[in-house]
Amino acid sequence: MTTQVRTLRAAEWDGWYAKLERAFGGVPESSEERGLFRDLTEVDRSLGVWDGTEVVGTAGAFSFRVTVPGGASAPAAGVTMVSVQATHRRRGLLTEMMRHQLDDVRRRAEPLAILTASEPVIYGRFGYGVATRQATLQVETERVALTLPEGTDDVRLRIVPPAEAVADCERVYARLVAGRPGMLARQPGWERLPVLDPPGDREGSGELLCVLAEVAGEVRGYARYAVKPEWGGSGPEGTVQLRDMEALDPVVRAALWRYLLSIDLTSSLVSHNRPLDDPLLHMVSDLRRCGVRVREGLFLRPVEVGAALAGRTYAAPVDVVLDVRDAFCPWNEGRWRLSGDAKGASCERTTDAADLALSVRELGAAYLGDTPLSALAAAGRVTELRSGALSEASAAFGSDITPWLPHGF
Repeated sequence: MTTQVRTLRAAEWDGWYAKLERAFGGVPESSEERGLFRDLTEVDRSLGVWDGTEVVGTAGAFSFRVTVPGGASAPAAGVTMVSVQATHRRRGLLTEMMRHQLDDVRRRAEPLAILTASEPVIYGRFGYGVATRQATLQVETERVALTLPEGTDDVRLRIVPPAEAVADCERVYARLVAGRPGMLARQPGWERLPVLDPPGDREGSGELLCVLAEVAGEVRGYARYAVKPEWGGSGPEGTVQLRDMEALDPVVRAALWRYLLSIDLTSSLVSHNRPLDDPLLHMVSDLRRCGVRVREGLFLRPVEVGAALAGRTYAAPVDVVLDVRDAFCPWNEGRWRLSGDAKGASCERTTDAADLALSVRELGAAYLGDTPLSALAAAGRVTELRSGALSEASAAFGSDITPWLPHGF
């Protein structure tokens, strides 16, 4: 077999994307969704593998900026649209595309690569660690009461067409980005994703709705949702399907949750992506009725270890030498001295004795503050070489705000 990996040409996009759809089950996307991702595709960052004239592999990347601990926004390659046709599996094509892609990310001086995975088992071997997690909620709304802060009744709520509320919602979202590691600064065009609502994709639910929350005439929160009506033997059993919800303060957040959990003719609310520290979990009368399940969210890989670790701040003073293993990106191999605190950091090559030994995958898992290095050490994935170094580094890498990726790509 002779295959060729090269950059996609714009005129090839339709055939390339059709092979991606086939790899993910073969059900064509709606014209609306297809059109959105055609517009968002960065052709010069998209790869294809050709076997003769046939596309047998795809991979792409978006040019993102992701919030890191301390509030800075770091350049990150958002790896996406990765597939290999079933006829060409186990031939090294994915590895070849990952090689091309990470070399290109390095050339672009992006210190981080990020992705969401359809199959989480795949990406650890390429140095990606689970950097954020997310909660799925299935709330039995008729059996849960809320503790509400004073002022909740003063919030004005109004339903508006989602497309007409995009600017208001984006202003709220933009004010929140710097406050939580893992959030993406929304690039032009991405504001269309949260309001995508092809009728053929609703699976029995109604149209997408948007409720705005206002205080003194200012929009300070929003929720986008649909209702799936259902009826049982004893009456209505509809489900509120929450797509996303953001708020600038606890009072507005409470008003939105109260609204969502009390919509007529519904008995449950489902959300597939909420942060693990969602305040709702501390407002409800019975957490057991919230059906909380946790799964991985964002995978992250330091592409340039020095730049990545110097690009964030640290929750406690830290001065440690890290012995990093990275077989796939060997330029990261070796010892690095990380020195930093809440004001800034540096990370440089050193010949000093190492304090901790770990792979780049563990650095990715700990980078945003989601997974303590101490937990990874307990799993045998980090080795302490100097007594006390693990506790020092684990505390420093932590984040007071739980990292979270609010939407996929």
